[in-house]
Amino acid sequence: MKIHEYQAKEILRQYGVATPRGIACFNVDEAVSAARKLGGKIWVVKAQIYAGGRGKGGGVKIAESLESVKELAGNMFGMRLVTHQTGPQGQTVRRLFIEEGVNIANEYYVGMVVDRSSQRVCLMASAEGGMDIEQVAAKAPEKIHKLFIDPIAGLADAEALDIAKKAGIPEAGRSEAVALFKALYKAFDDKDASLAEINPLVLTADHHVLALDAKMNFDDNALFRHPEIVALRDLDEEDPLEVEASEHDLSYIPLDGNIGCLVNGAGLAMATMDIIKLYGGNPANFLDVGGGATVDKVTEAFKLMLKNPRLKAILVNIFGGIMRCDVIAEGVVQAAREVHLTVPLVVRLEGTNVKLGKQILADSGLAVIAAENMADAAQKVVKAAESA
Repeated sequence: MKIHEYQAKEILRQYGVATPRGIACFNVDEAVSAARKLGGKIWVVKAQIYAGGRGKGGGVKIAESLESVKELAGNMFGMRLVTHQTGPQGQTVRRLFIEEGVNIANEYYVGMVVDRSSQRVCLMASAEGGMDIEQVAAKAPEKIHKLFIDPIAGLADAEALDIAKKAGIPEAGRSEAVALFKALYKAFDDKDASLAEINPLVLTADHHVLALDAKMNFDDNALFRHPEIVALRDLDEEDPLEVEASEHDLSYIPLDGNIGCLVNGAGLAMATMDIIKLYGGNPANFLDVGGGATVDKVTEAFKLMLKNPRLKAILVNIFGGIMRCDVIAEGVVQAAREVHLTVPLVVRLEGTNVKLGKQILADSGLAVIAAENMADAAQKVVKAAESA
């Protein structure tokens, strides 16, 4: 789950991370009022969308008067902001964050992610903060310094100080940097985050360390522990089909192809998409019904796939472990009848109750194309899509 910059900063401030003062706004009048309330002579007008690269896309602007704040806010509200993370379609700006100006001396990068190989949180820092950190990671990875934090001991002062030195933070700002790193780790750990990123972290002209930007993502599997995080969710920023899928406990991601995929298990779903590509097809979606799917859940999954106007065929690929093949078969039959399925349907079943599942499909009277294995299923669904 993602949240907006202003929401991430509010969380980080609760843990002691210093940020500039700012106010979230939902219309132009609120933006002007926010700038007036903050005071000063310079403000930063920031578009709030679930994507990075806002500065390069024109979503972060400096205003030196209230009139400029009004003009910039008017231009940003409702604009389609296109960045390297949104894709060419962009995202509509519905919220702004008006922030006080900061006298910046230096910019840095700080981030935390879960490192699967070490099973630890990785703290990353670099002197190359700013909009081009992705280029630094790609072309000069040695400039990004890493520390894998012991989950028992936590982040020690000496470790945080070492990272601050390696990132090039001068001595005058190191004590604040150490405190910020430790506060960031505390927030990351307490809130079950999967990503926390400050880019840029800045050293001001008077040697204070501030989080000028903030991004936080959270582990969906831990959200049951954090209703306060769930309450921050902005459904306008998410794909409507993904929102609908989440309401039925389905993992769904739309893609650009024309072959719908209904699979149980993320690993099998990825393999299914790979083998479709191998045989010349293009998946229309990632759709994992999970290990506890019901007949109704499978029906909802079909409805989601059929909302794609490009859909030419569907592949159901099930390995029945916890999920029984007969339940999937019943769901497929019910779904096909309820939605009046008109595209070709290829089904490959294997595992628990597979014979019963295949019998249910055979007795249904539906024009199901049976497949014996994954390769057979992929070839048949690609052929069916091409003929549709």
